[in-house]
Amino acid sequence: MKSFEAKVGAFVVVCAFILGATIYFVSLERFNGAHAPYTTFLRNAAGIEPGTAVLFGGITVGKVDEVKPDRTDPTRIEISLEVKQGTPLNSQSVAEVGAVSLMSPPALTISTGSNAARRLPPGSIIPSEETPTLDELQHKVATLADTAQSTLVQVNGNLNNISGDARILLANLNDLTGRTNRSHVNHILTNTDTMVAQLNPRLDQISDQALQLTREANKLVAKMEPTVDNLNTTVGNANQTITAIRQPTQADLVELQKTLSDTRSLISDLQGVVETNAESTHYTIENLRMATDNLNDLTESLKERPWSLVRIKQPKDRQVPKREGDQ
Repeated sequence: MKSFEAKVGAFVVVCAFILGATIYFVSLERFNGAHAPYTTFLRNAAGIEPGTAVLFGGITVGKVDEVKPDRTDPTRIEISLEVKQGTPLNSQSVAEVGAVSLMSPPALTISTGSNAARRLPPGSIIPSEETPTLDELQHKVATLADTAQSTLVQVNGNLNNISGDARILLANLNDLTGRTNRSHVNHILTNTDTMVAQLNPRLDQISDQALQLTREANKLVAKMEPTVDNLNTTVGNANQTITAIRQPTQADLVELQKTLSDTRSLISDLQGVVETNAESTHYTIENLRMATDNLNDLTESLKERPWSLVRIKQPKDRQVPKREGDQ
């Protein structure tokens, strides 16, 4: 009986040990596989230390593992962090130092980026953006205060100028609405009323004449309606005539175009013949010129020596007869 109880106790102890080991290893494996490492760099990591919460869109997704100066660039801080596996970090996500509230400790916040952006695999570098410090904000506020003071001084000067211009404008308005000007305006209005009263009969007359002219125009339009109808008929007949002669005219134009094309071809052929026989034509013209010159010479020779047609040699010149007393 005791041996049976001992066996049962040993079995229970072994089962408990196996169950505890299984839970431990499963938890360890789950813990190691549930987080993904990432890295980011900041120039100012005030308040960030190992164990600082990492927020993705305001939700805690991990913590900071290590904070140290960058080996390649000591002017920036390297921050190693781990986030839950499956956190949709993308190339447009930006890491910066932030906080949930004014009283809460600093946290490393990461923006959600864009759903269309490329997902960052574990071990990637998350783009970062520097958060202004209190000193920078105070400096900007001081600069803004100085600028505002100079702006107020300038605005004050402009307001003084505007106030002076307004006073001048009010003075001019007072002069314009004075007693003399009011009486003058009253006189102008009185004259206007008198003029309108005098023009009323003339306006009535003009209205009657315009009405009479409109009636005459209506009568003229009524008389012109048959003429317009005849004109429409004439235009219709002209359209029919044009339609009737259009096709023959087009045929004639086609024939004319063909004739022009044949003429161009003939002229082109003639030009080819002329260009081919240009040298022969030149020789012929040169021979004609020489023959013409020879004929001219022959004509001149015949004019000077007409006897050459019947004699070969030129006769001797006739001597003057001598007188008896001459020797």
